Amino acid sequence: MNAADVMTRNVVTVTPETTVAALVHILLSRNISGVPVVAADGTIVGIVTEGDLVRRAELGTERKRGSWLTFFTGTATMAEEYVRSHGTRVADLMSPGVVTVAPDAPLAEIADLMDTRNVRRVPVVAGNRVVGIVSRANLLRAWASLPADPAPANADDATIRTALLGELSHQSWSNRPENSIVVTDGIVHLWGLAGTDEERRALELAAERTPGTKSVRNHIVVLASEPYPMMLGM
Repeated sequence: MNAADVMTRNVVTVTPETTVAALVHILLSRNISGVPVVAADGTIVGIVTEGDLVRRAELGTERKRGSWLTFFTGTATMAEEYVRSHGTRVADLMSPGVVTVAPDAPLAEIADLMDTRNVRRVPVVAGNRVVGIVSRANLLRAWASLPADPAPANADDATIRTALLGELSHQSWSNRPENSIVVTDGIVHLWGLAGTDEERRALELAAERTPGTKSVRNHIVVLASEPYPMMLGM
């Protein structure tokens, strides 16, 4: 799936001249947490979110520093903070240089942007015009709309084992020797040691998701719980 498959199309936008009071009303009445900011010609110029409204003079939540910290804080920074906490227009609060994606951007790319840029929503832009927006909620709805897991595939023990070993061979965290995986009547037995609880659980999940697996018996011992150091997977 890509952005066009999951995005919200009827995007609410504001302009740099929209008042802060009007912005608050829009966010609350539409039950949204952020909106793109567009210029008069429709070009996106920024984004403003509820997070930009946390530090406000009206609420008494503007940032305050002691005299010591004030001494080491540049006047430009303090002036910017004053504008954001006392500003009356969206232009005073918005974040410029907004991260955007094209309609054909894959969901993996969007998830990476949300993670690396620490953003909750990504506007979808075509020709500098906002045509949609993808939020974390959109990704959750896409996941929830996926079809239910199909019925377990019919696979013999050798096929299950080969498929699981193949999956683990592509995972950098896994270093399983082949003799640590035994499949009997569709039941996968996992043996040996793991470095962490997370590795043990990851191996179990990989086995559970292998087509044909009926159940998993996880006999792996986490290395940290062993009184004597041993080679992983032995």
